[in-house]
Amino acid sequence: MAELVRYYGTGRRKTSVARVWLRPGQGTVMVNRRAFESYFPRETLRMVICQPLQVTNTLGQFDVRVNVGGGGMTGQAGAVRHGIARALLSFDDKLRQTLKRAGLLTRDPRMRERKKYGQPGARKQFQYSKR
Repeated sequence: MAELVRYYGTGRRKTSVARVWLRPGQGTVMVNRRAFESYFPRETLRMVICQPLQVTNTLGQFDVRVNVGGGGMTGQAGAVRHGIARALLSFDDKLRQTLKRAGLLTRDPRMRERKKYGQPGARKQFQYSKR
């Protein structure tokens, strides 16, 4: 029996976490057991996700399976992109320089700022009344 070859990568962005598996195949992308196009309806998000595959010229060589949770659509798309880049590294370490130059291996550290007490939000303050 032929051994199943899979490459794994974990991606994170904001509060989203994506677990990504790459398997040699035709290039189908499944996100949470749904078609890629139905899970991410926005074209810009789909472009973001495909960036690591385009930069490394591996688009259409791998079937991508993703489990993603937490956060919103943009955070999840960023997490999937990070996960695909890391999975490509486990496939071939020679791609590191290409991915690093494109900035796809760096985890985006920006997080939502917490709401402060005595204020309606993180920075916004209640209207000041002089009299």
